[in-house]
Amino acid sequence: MQYRRFGKTNLHLSVFSLGTMRYLASPANARQVISEAVAQGINHIETASGYGKSEEYLGEALKAGLSVSRDKLHITSKIPPTVDADTMRRCIDKSLENLQLDYLDCLGIHGLNTWEHLEWVLAENGCMQAVREAVTDGRVRHVGFSTHAPLEIILAAINTDLFEFINLHYYYFFQRNQKAVELAAEKDMGIFIISPADKGGRLYTPPEKLKELSDPFSPLELNYRFLLSDSRITTLSVGAATPEELIEPLKCDRDGELNLEEIAVFERLYNHFDTALDTEKCSQCYECLPCPENINIPEVLRLRNLAVAYDMEDYGKYRYGMFENAGHWFPGMKGNRCTECGECLPKCPEELDIPALLKDTHQRLKGKEGRRLWE
Repeated sequence: MQYRRFGKTNLHLSVFSLGTMRYLASPANARQVISEAVAQGINHIETASGYGKSEEYLGEALKAGLSVSRDKLHITSKIPPTVDADTMRRCIDKSLENLQLDYLDCLGIHGLNTWEHLEWVLAENGCMQAVREAVTDGRVRHVGFSTHAPLEIILAAINTDLFEFINLHYYYFFQRNQKAVELAAEKDMGIFIISPADKGGRLYTPPEKLKELSDPFSPLELNYRFLLSDSRITTLSVGAATPEELIEPLKCDRDGELNLEEIAVFERLYNHFDTALDTEKCSQCYECLPCPENINIPEVLRLRNLAVAYDMEDYGKYRYGMFENAGHWFPGMKGNRCTECGECLPKCPEELDIPALLKDTHQRLKGKEGRRLWE
């Protein structure tokens, strides 16, 4: 297992972290997953107050004892932003009680996703007052935030200089947040990548076309290499539901720059992407926003890009089904809400027929509606 410095926290974390949103089958299952992760060299476990009984199960496993001492194991929990300090105080107390811990190594503001959330963070008697108190009295060592927000909000949150680390979405198949990675690194923040296997493309069950284009590597391995070849990134989450699900990801902990064979495969992927989409490729410039119907046009068309180029329709249906069902965690309306008003058309540098592409995406990807996993 490789380890990297987590920005200005000065913690040294394993390049893979155990995410605990999926080990909730039973306390015994959670203990097995945690024990195996620690045995494989993972020294960072991330949970959240909103992940069902995740904190409680982790607390029971820690109390039962693991093969490493507490000071060698770094625990992060996350709490949503609150409008006032008193609510956050109660939340911090509850998380520590669930975890049966005297302190958290890291506390993340969970889902700093909207401008309103950022206002709560900046308010004089907002949630950060309680967080600062917990830092002062030693119950919290380091403070960061997780986010599913638009890039502009992420950059604004980083620029508050209130945080030591960030948890965000950034993958080979979603590079919109590259500027956030750059800014966070400039400010010496630890960078934790959320769900690279799942939200990064459901790469544990890739389509045949993507497997062929990625040969001799697996798509999952390529995504891990894309991320770990970037020295600014500290750690990637692995959300294992069973001990066995740790095996394949942890084979991919090689860091260092991409080698020539890997670079050639990434070039092949891009060239195929460019050719397959031809004149219908959305370049993700975001110039088409805002949409009067609140359709997240770039994200809808990103999912279409992947479905057309790489046959990633299962992933597309999974993510597309979250629209209109996940609130601020995945905002925006589905493509069939388009009224063909034409407001987006003159904004598009590629001169795409956006209404037609939205309609096509909806036909390709409509399916059952989705919700956040812990719900």
